[in-house]
Amino acid sequence: MSNRGNHNCGGVEAAASAAGSRPSAGDTPATTKRPIHHIYVHIPFCARICPYCAFYKDLLDRSQTSRFCEALLEELVGRDHRARHLMPSTIYFGGGTPTALNIAQLELLLRGFHERLELSELVEWTIEANPGSVSARKAALLKKFGVNRISLGVQSWDEKLLKLLGREHNVQQAEESFQILRDAGLGNINVDLMFGLPGQTDDQWRATLEKTIALQPDHISTYCLTYEEDTEFFLRHARGEFRQDADADAEFFEMTMGTLENAGYEHYEISNYARPGFESVHNRAYWLGKDYLGIGPSAVSTIGMQRSQNVCDYRAYIDRALAGQSPRESSENLTDQMKRTERIALSLRTRDGVSAGELKDLSTETDELVTLGLLRQSNGNFILTPKGKALTDSITEVLL
Repeated sequence: MSNRGNHNCGGVEAAASAAGSRPSAGDTPATTKRPIHHIYVHIPFCARICPYCAFYKDLLDRSQTSRFCEALLEELVGRDHRARHLMPSTIYFGGGTPTALNIAQLELLLRGFHERLELSELVEWTIEANPGSVSARKAALLKKFGVNRISLGVQSWDEKLLKLLGREHNVQQAEESFQILRDAGLGNINVDLMFGLPGQTDDQWRATLEKTIALQPDHISTYCLTYEEDTEFFLRHARGEFRQDADADAEFFEMTMGTLENAGYEHYEISNYARPGFESVHNRAYWLGKDYLGIGPSAVSTIGMQRSQNVCDYRAYIDRALAGQSPRESSENLTDQMKRTERIALSLRTRDGVSAGELKDLSTETDELVTLGLLRQSNGNFILTPKGKALTDSITEVLL
């Protein structure tokens, strides 16, 4: 499990790594005549750097944010993408903290997308938000320009754990931010939560789940803390200050499944629960292996059999984009085997499971997993049982 599930296809990159792929420097991705229906936008700015986060981010620099927004809009229709047919059904602004941008910058960006894209087929526009950067004016602006889904990074309803995580908000701010978004008419709100935190107790996690349910969000994402390289938490773990307890994490996970499903949330992906009809359309596109375009520093694109990534430095990104140069830093050609590996790894995490046809050469393994009560067959697919969901990573290793 990863700390965040909504970023630009970290699961796909992990699956590709399992398949043995390695990115290499290259030119821009090949153009395609097929429309691109899914766009991810990476906005790396944060008011504070969380000690557990391994995604590309940087402290907010107000002197650079307007130029950064202009660079995003330039890349959107720049040299790389003019030959492509962009007709998004989903747009996802991730980070970082997209709502760290001020009102004028958000309006520049949102208006720019409307002016440059055909949005008649858009069904879902998501923006990640931190409670410390939500205001009534920003919420109204998002609503005005067609943003219809918010992913709110609450992480915990416990003050001590919020301080441990280095979050800039407190519990009251998080609750107020949720209500501000609701009052603005934003009817599809996801709440991000984390478990497996150092010192976290069953009672703390149960209270966080119950508090979240009481607010009645439409979607809840729950992630187990992992100690990622290049983070402060990784160093503290390496020094022995923090320890990961797999058994305790499994208990948290099982509590989460039981509590949220009993409250009417459907467990449609290992880390994601939704009220019927509120599943993330954008993230489901990743899990189904659809093409997607990533713009912004560090953003990944997968189009056809080619994957590329932008430079992981927002200053270099700005300079390249505004100079009309490609911000791409690396690219790789995917193989059929790599794509198959990704389909298995990502599909297994979902409630629909993996097609039996994908696993026909693994009958010994699947038979054993069924016998152990970790997989079951339904409608021609292999699906994780509740017992198997707690062992997703291990089962994936067996099948790959």
